[in-house]
Amino acid sequence: MPFTTTVITGATSGIGKETAMALAKKGHAVYLLVRYTERGERLKQEIITATKNKNIYVMHCDLADMESVRNAADILKGGLLAVNVLINNAGGIFAERRESKDGFEMTFAVNHLGHFLLVESLLPLLEKGQARIINVSSEAHRMAKPNFNDLQWAKRPYSAWKAYGTAKLFNIYFTRSLALKYGPKGISAFALHPGVVNTGFAAGLTGFNKILMQLAKPFMISAERGAQTSIYLASAARVDAKSGRYFKKQKPVKPSAIAANEEGRNRLWELSMELVAPFLH
Repeated sequence: MPFTTTVITGATSGIGKETAMALAKKGHAVYLLVRYTERGERLKQEIITATKNKNIYVMHCDLADMESVRNAADILKGGLLAVNVLINNAGGIFAERRESKDGFEMTFAVNHLGHFLLVESLLPLLEKGQARIINVSSEAHRMAKPNFNDLQWAKRPYSAWKAYGTAKLFNIYFTRSLALKYGPKGISAFALHPGVVNTGFAAGLTGFNKILMQLAKPFMISAERGAQTSIYLASAARVDAKSGRYFKKQKPVKPSAIAANEEGRNRLWELSMELVAPFLH
C-alpha cells in the first residue's frame, strides 16, 4: 500500500493502542485523536520507539464535546491534503445517565454523534484520500431496540447496556449510510465486532453489571487479538468491494435483523444531521 495517512480515535488504550501500533509498523502516518493529550504523547513516544516511524501525531479530541471534535477536524483540514483511513474506535459505556456539555446523553455522544460529526467535518479530506472509514461496533448491537423519539434516554428508565447496544447498532446504521451516500465519491465504510476484549473499557460499571464483567473476564480475548479486524480493514488490499458490511474475525457476517432496517437507518441519519448542524461550517 502506498503512503497512508490514518486518523484514529480512542488510541491510548486497548484495541485502539494495538491498532495504532500495528499500522505504524506498516508505515502509516498515524494521527492520534485523544481526550487526554498527556497519554497521547506517551503513546506517541512508545510507538516511535517500537516502530522507528516518526510520523506519529497527537491531537486533542473529546468526542463528547462537539466543539472539540470540530476543532480537531479544522486542524486536520489545515494541515493535511487527504485522509486515507479513519478509524472511529473510541467508545464507552456509562453506569448512570450522564449528559455531555452539549446536552447529549453520553453513550450516544461518545459512541455515535461525535464520530458522525468527525466524518462530516473531514469529508473533503476523506474524498481526496478515497478513504476507508472503520467503525468499531459490537455484538451488543443485537440487544438494541432503538427509540427515535428518545435518543437521549430522557423519557424512559436508563439502562447502561441497552444504551450501549443501541449506540453500537447506530454504528452499523452509520456504516451502511456512509457506504451508500459516499461510495460514489470513492469512500468505503466498514463496521466490526472486535470480540469481547479484556480492557478497562467497562471500568465505570457498578453493581450487577460490574459483577457480570468480572465473571466474563476469564473468557475475554487480549487487546492485541481484538485489534486484528480493525488492522485488517485498514490495511488489506481488497476489501473495498465489501463496503457497508459488518465484520467479525476479519470476515463479513450478518448483523441483527434490525440492523437491516432502512427506515431506522435513514431516521438516524436525519436526526444526527439535525443535532450536529450547529457545529458544522
